[in-house]
Amino acid sequence: MSFKKFFCPDSIAVIGAARYKGKVGRTIFDNIIDSGYRGRVFPVNPKAGDIGGHRCYSSILDIDQNIQLAVIVIPAEYIPEALEECAEKGVEFIIIISSGFKETGVEGARREKGIIEKAKYCNIRILGPNCLGMMDTGCPVNATFSSNMPFRGRISFISQSGALLTSVLDWAGASKIGFSKVVSLGNKSDISENDLFEAWIDDENTDVITAYIEGITAGKDFIRAASRVSKEKPVIIIKSGNTDAGARAVSSHTGTLAGSNKAYDAAFKQTGIIRAKDIKELFNYSIAFSYQPLPRGRNIAVITNAGGPGIMATDECENRGIRLAGFTVETIDRLKGFLPAAANIYNPVDVLGDALSERYKKALETVMADKNVDAVLVLLTPQAMTEDLETAKAIAEVVEKNGNKVPVMTSFMGINEVRKGIDYLTKKKIPNFEIPEDAIETLSVMMDYYEWKLEKFQPVVEFDVDEEKVKKVFGRCIDAGRLELCELEARKILEAYRIPVPRAEVAEDIAEAKEEAERIGYPVVLKIVSPNILHKTDVGGIKIGVNDEKELEESFDQIMINVKRYMPEANISGVLVQEMVRDKKETIIGISEDPQFGHVIMFGLGGIYVEVLKDVAFRIVPINRKMAKEMVSEIKTIRLLEGTRGEEPSDIESIIDILLRTSQLVTDFPEIIEMDINPLFVKRKGKGSIAGDARIRIGG
Repeated sequence: MSFKKFFCPDSIAVIGAARYKGKVGRTIFDNIIDSGYRGRVFPVNPKAGDIGGHRCYSSILDIDQNIQLAVIVIPAEYIPEALEECAEKGVEFIIIISSGFKETGVEGARREKGIIEKAKYCNIRILGPNCLGMMDTGCPVNATFSSNMPFRGRISFISQSGALLTSVLDWAGASKIGFSKVVSLGNKSDISENDLFEAWIDDENTDVITAYIEGITAGKDFIRAASRVSKEKPVIIIKSGNTDAGARAVSSHTGTLAGSNKAYDAAFKQTGIIRAKDIKELFNYSIAFSYQPLPRGRNIAVITNAGGPGIMATDECENRGIRLAGFTVETIDRLKGFLPAAANIYNPVDVLGDALSERYKKALETVMADKNVDAVLVLLTPQAMTEDLETAKAIAEVVEKNGNKVPVMTSFMGINEVRKGIDYLTKKKIPNFEIPEDAIETLSVMMDYYEWKLEKFQPVVEFDVDEEKVKKVFGRCIDAGRLELCELEARKILEAYRIPVPRAEVAEDIAEAKEEAERIGYPVVLKIVSPNILHKTDVGGIKIGVNDEKELEESFDQIMINVKRYMPEANISGVLVQEMVRDKKETIIGISEDPQFGHVIMFGLGGIYVEVLKDVAFRIVPINRKMAKEMVSEIKTIRLLEGTRGEEPSDIESIIDILLRTSQLVTDFPEIIEMDINPLFVKRKGKGSIAGDARIRIGG
């Protein structure tokens, strides 16, 4: 179903249009008319003869024309009947403004479910309920109860909070920021951000897609839609409900369950979505993407009339992985030709505090013509002789002559003394930032996005594995009434997916333990084997570095004593005698299940300190080779694996291989709820990695 007639319908019925000013139903009706909407608007209210000079209808069925969009503003208990009439009338889209649904509790959720089931049966799409409505500045139409119809622009905005949306519209109006389309999702019982992503990918009036979301209900669909649209247009999102308290607030506010913040980070990262931390950042990014072309590289030129701001910009460039462009000889000669002797002709270009608009203009023309420059930042601080308005005009003139090939950002620092210049830059669609760091951060985001767009699709690798072996292990566990696999069972799962494990055998007594140790070779590791004991360290059920027969006897006895003391009821099968892996680094691979996105895979430094250090990276399963490589490189301690102070590098390729095999395992067997390979021993380059221990839990 095309959304074109949702955003610009030929006819709209307002069911619940009120007779009196100040009522929500009357405000929406008036807003539609006052927005300049060119279609027909029909008020529906059985208690009114006319509203605002328009004939009023007792029912939508009494209207003698087709209705493409119905806006419903009546109490929740009457909406099922109104929906029936809309279905009979052949309405394609409905906006339910009314509250009283899942955000209110069980009864409201039941009512909402019934409405959506009926709408799907009748092939009707619903926005809301409990929403503000929608606006389209191109149509134009304002089908909301907000009077702040925005300027026309090329940014489309989705909000899961109607109240936040009204604040954003007010703020954007004061800042003269334009929008193409604005949508309040409310409870998003039907139309979601995924639908709007798909609708806007080909929308000629939308260049940038932005959103405020509190939760995602169809994570896999979100990933598919976002991955497709972000290759065509930038998608910038604020996700709230990131703390435990915030997650509880989200649930009570819209009835949406908040997922793990790490899972959202991972989903955004692997779909090319740009995550903004607040409204200011959201619009810093969206304005820049809307107004300026993408930088084609990471080399920037900085022009300034003061040394301090230039240094601030330089520092932030280094923090963000942006390079100060090295100018060509021709550029340097041209700058020498007109800049004062005291000026800095290298990057950043200091045009000095007495620079008038003409000096700024020549400097900008010169650096923009340099083939090594991918973007330009112009800094201006108000001095006694500074011409803020004339300089803004000069910048706009140069940008226009350049044909918008190289992005130009400005930071006119100050408020009152540079207000005219800032207003002119806004008028000419040249982004201005309060401080240089914000401009550099925004350019960095644009550079990252350009690189994302250039990346080619990489398929998910499929390994030759033994799925039947895994099915048998899981089947025996379920038959035994266990959902936690013991270590021996977990080893079999890893072996089925060709994930290396240390040599090991179970010994029922000391004599068998000695035999196995001799066969494996000292030193060895001893581990208690019991389906009741998952965390062996906590009960003293593990001994590392057993060097000879005497130590083995002592360690075996001590393990048994410890276990009987801490878990006397545990069912003990024996002690695992395991090869001790030496010359290695300890890492971890983990799997958890997120309520929105499904399986999340984790990698980081391992061992007992992983929960303290939290030096980990996440992705949503399934992952491809590129994602696996990124996970390894993202941890802060990557240099420990790459080799430092003369150390040989670790076998990073083997980590990537095991990440991919683990991803395939949980994709093939979604019943796996949790899984840890901890530690994953990583040996020197070319020597591989070995899963030292594993824990797996499956669903019932």
